[in-house]
Amino acid sequence: MKIYFAPLEGITGYIFRNAFSGIYGHIDKFFAPFISPSEKCPMTSRERKDITPENNSGINLVPQILTCRSDCFIEAAKELQAMGYSEVNLNLGCPSGTVCAKGKGAGFLPETLALQKFLDGIFSYAGSSDLKISVKTRLGYYDPDEFYDLVDIFNGFPISELIVHPRIRSDFYKGEPRKEYFAYALEHSKCPLVYNGNIFTAKDYDELSGLFNVSLDTVMLGRGLITDPSLADKLKGFASDTYLARFRKLHDTVYQEYRKVMSPDINVLYKMRELWSYWQNLFEGRERDIKRLLKARKCAEYEEIVSSIISYSTLRSNSVA
Repeated sequence: MKIYFAPLEGITGYIFRNAFSGIYGHIDKFFAPFISPSEKCPMTSRERKDITPENNSGINLVPQILTCRSDCFIEAAKELQAMGYSEVNLNLGCPSGTVCAKGKGAGFLPETLALQKFLDGIFSYAGSSDLKISVKTRLGYYDPDEFYDLVDIFNGFPISELIVHPRIRSDFYKGEPRKEYFAYALEHSKCPLVYNGNIFTAKDYDELSGLFNVSLDTVMLGRGLITDPSLADKLKGFASDTYLARFRKLHDTVYQEYRKVMSPDINVLYKMRELWSYWQNLFEGRERDIKRLLKARKCAEYEEIVSSIISYSTLRSNSVA
């Protein structure tokens, strides 16, 4: 079984990836939050810093590109290949309003003629430069039935992997994924498939495998892995009695690394608040302390609250089962 870590903008940057990889492991590929190339600049200095090999040693990282212009994609891909990357991922799933308004991410999906021309261009380049291109997609923009035509389009290209998040743009991340469309992909897609969406527990994975009547060999996890960092362990059958200790190590490592590169305190705490918006689900009965933590404005105050929460807690049973 292969497990991929989905990109979450603002959360799964190189600091988090390094900490997670060193403490938990069992991730076959990490996908970096997207870079958005422009005509004048294939990537910003901030994007470059996140994906530079020096900041991702020992990690199997796949950079992700968000664009609707084949020339911009190709220029970014050339930069990435020069950095040593042999695979890139095309983002056709981002539902952000600002992204979709520019015809990127999920906003590119209804433009099927333009999308096909775009894919012609980037795969022509890939074929001449030994570059693998995977695609992360939603079912469509307006209607999930758009997926039928999208599968036909994707089948015309040597996509290394097709990562399907079975929602449409307006679903964002709410409600149940439309699993019947992934079942359609299993029957009709010529591309190797990866399932992505709402796997938070081992039970979720087992139920999906039962629904599709196949073992899902490759899955991409995002919010599930942030919420329960030990989820990959459980899916791969690695039992452990050190869940709380490893969580503390993950927290402390990420926190201290942010403190090295960010100031003042409030900027560090903004980053940690994003993580605690997921982690709070691990600590039943500590809601009052977590509410205080999310309002902390100084690192000393934050550290005191975190120590109290972790020292006198056990992780919720459904997160360690």
